[in-house]
Amino acid sequence: MDLGKFVVQVLFFCFCMLVQLNSCYCSKKESSVLLTLKAQHISSMSIPTAPNRVAFHHNVSLTVSLTVGSPPQQVTMVLDTGSELSWLHCNRTPNTLSLFNPQLSTSYSPVPCSSPTCRTRTRDFTVPVSCDPKNLCHAILSYADASSVEGNLATDTFAVDNSSMPGLVFGCMDSGSSSTPEEDAKTTGLIGMNRGSLSFVSQMGFRQFSYCISGRDSSGVLLFGAANFPWLGPLKYTPLIQMSTPLPYFDRVAYTVQLEGIKVSDTVLPLPKSVFVPDHTGAGQTMVDSGTQFTFLLGPVYTALKNEFVKQTRGVLRLLNEPNFVFQGAMDLCYLVELSRATLPPLPAVALMFQGAEMSVAGEKLLYKVPGATRGTDGIYCFTFGNSDLLGIEAYVIGHHHQQNIWVEFDLAQSRLGWAEVRCDLASQRLGLGH
Repeated sequence: MDLGKFVVQVLFFCFCMLVQLNSCYCSKKESSVLLTLKAQHISSMSIPTAPNRVAFHHNVSLTVSLTVGSPPQQVTMVLDTGSELSWLHCNRTPNTLSLFNPQLSTSYSPVPCSSPTCRTRTRDFTVPVSCDPKNLCHAILSYADASSVEGNLATDTFAVDNSSMPGLVFGCMDSGSSSTPEEDAKTTGLIGMNRGSLSFVSQMGFRQFSYCISGRDSSGVLLFGAANFPWLGPLKYTPLIQMSTPLPYFDRVAYTVQLEGIKVSDTVLPLPKSVFVPDHTGAGQTMVDSGTQFTFLLGPVYTALKNEFVKQTRGVLRLLNEPNFVFQGAMDLCYLVELSRATLPPLPAVALMFQGAEMSVAGEKLLYKVPGATRGTDGIYCFTFGNSDLLGIEAYVIGHHHQQNIWVEFDLAQSRLGWAEVRCDLASQRLGLGH
């Protein structure tokens, strides 16, 4: 489906330290680093993520800004908890507009084929790494939308405010295939945040990180380290699911939790818990993915949720009733809403029921206004849950749209995911990042 083109907002963000670091390395466990987080529109092909991810279908990503190299070059990177390897678009041509130019960095070092790093196994590489003519480690990342990026693995100094991380492994990608190369040229890269050994958070050495996304102005905060704030209150936790045996469709370095049920208002969908449990191939895991905008459910669960939501909104919302209108390839429940309405009518909340905790999706998070789509005096709003079967993926994916105004903590030390409902714009202000 043609999603159209979106204007890339070039955003540069200020950084702020939460505490004074005693060392130049921000891998100190006792330290925390606080960054601003933004949502920005990008081309639908600009930022692919790891295989079996769906972020390339969507036009909004979360971005952070930091510097790379010596002397430092500023880069804007998409925050993706569904990917491992961080990478940058590199341009080695002098006198050409460059997003990151390794030739200008004295701390840049390509990874040779003989290095153990070149043999590190990661699901991000759908094609095994190889040696280029210079005997350097060459990597190709291929994605489900037929786009790809390739280049060399390398190390360089990544810096957050006054804290630097020398020798961080990343991909310096200098070529690729895309239908929108002019848009790709405006995007610097991706910061991988999953549990793999090459991810940004793993290399930093932090055992906790959190983010909070505002629904008011698309801004928020990203925190590396512990979140010990009195105003935050207690978090609800659910265990991260581990899988020791390799399975073909199970991503062992994803942030996997156990979805146990879904309810609309007070009605629990009449589904057996077995439909939420991964099968013998690993298909059916539930991943929390900041690189995906919306939430996707396996076909039978999506159908049950769709039917119950339609039932409970009958007389409140008007169905679009255009069978061929499927927003972003997987969201086929859409409504007509008068453009003159200032707010949406009251809607039944949808609760995602996890082991030990629930996450509520309510109000404006339930419907998304399709940009530029109108029918007379009506706009088109689509349900923000989609059918993952239509995307060709065998997983449940919790996207960042449903994480708005929720403080989300990834606690690797205790292997759990926690969250608490907060006003993320107010949290930014309390932490000194508000404007």
